[in-house]
Amino acid sequence: KVAAWKDEDGDWYETGLHIFFGAYPNIQNLFGELGINDRLQWKEHSMIFAMPNKPGEFSRFDFLETLPAPLNGIWAILKNNEMLTWPEKVKFAIGLLPAMVGGQAYVEAQDGLSVQEWMKKQGVPERVTDEVFIAMSKALNFINPDELSMQCILIALNRFLQEKHGSKMAFLDGNPPERLCMPIVEHIKSLGGEVQLNSRLQKIELNEDGNVKSFQLTNGKVIKADAYVCAAPVDIFKLLVPEDWKEVPYFKKLDKLVGVPVINVHIWFDRKLKNTYDHLLFSRSPLLSVYADMSVTCKEYYDPNRSMLELVFAPAEEWISRSDADIIEATMTELAKLLPDEIAADGSKAKVLKYHVVKTPRSVYKTVPNCEPCRPLQRSPKEGFYLA
Repeated sequence: KVAAWKDEDGDWYETGLHIFFGAYPNIQNLFGELGINDRLQWKEHSMIFAMPNKPGEFSRFDFLETLPAPLNGIWAILKNNEMLTWPEKVKFAIGLLPAMVGGQAYVEAQDGLSVQEWMKKQGVPERVTDEVFIAMSKALNFINPDELSMQCILIALNRFLQEKHGSKMAFLDGNPPERLCMPIVEHIKSLGGEVQLNSRLQKIELNEDGNVKSFQLTNGKVIKADAYVCAAPVDIFKLLVPEDWKEVPYFKKLDKLVGVPVINVHIWFDRKLKNTYDHLLFSRSPLLSVYADMSVTCKEYYDPNRSMLELVFAPAEEWISRSDADIIEATMTELAKLLPDEIAADGSKAKVLKYHVVKTPRSVYKTVPNCEPCRPLQRSPKEGFYLA
């Protein structure tokens, strides 16, 4: 979901804080095919965490460029003595050994356990979860480690540890519609294709044999094709599944996949905040996940005089129905703890010039234990019908 809108001042606000990892080969291949690799703004290979017990301070995991994987990751963990003690690092490493030795088979077998349950089973100190994996769980799936499947974490850790630049991050250099979506549209058109906007799918019409006859759109058009690919979010697609398909196991399993709510917050300040980085920051706040000063990290949004913080508000289940004003008030309270020298909850320090709140009631599906078997293959049992 890379939607974004321009407000009356010409400023963009987005559905999410989009980050591209080195461990995403498919998206990098897409950028390469489109000839827009230069639009990825790669940041230094680090992970930066706020320190709740030391307001205004941050702790870094820095990955050495001169070391191959997994040595660069091990180095980063060993060099950081602010978040984990040496005994905690040792116990965590021992806990991870089965995953490193067992490979993909072991990773898949952990789908039945939450992050919290797996850590306890492996004898990993609870503080490791508190210090690192609350932030990581919220960044990956917008939920806490007591809900998230450990398989999700292990997949990410495996990629980060096996690939030298797996955990290296990049920001898009501008707004997603113009900098990423339009090149895709232009590429399709250059090959003779067509992209129709405002053409929402209303109904999947079937032939007598149960395969797709056509797509009926809300604008009245009927589309007939050789192949049909549905890229709708899972919650929307479930509403579109034809009655005759609902008991087919392939489609029935989707019932267990439910999108998780998330809120994206943008705040423009009257001054340049000093205690920010040209990087993604893990807030380690109970209400906020990751955030970034987009006036620094993103070329198009660069502003030498004023900061614009973009923040992921998660978990958001209890907040998705609250007013924008309530969400901003709660966000400012958390920011006052993160940056006490520059931001006050009452607005007496850096002043808020404006804000935008974007709510997504159903985002990526909630990766709870035992939902991996419900993920469908792209090729459906219906001829010519695929799920993206």
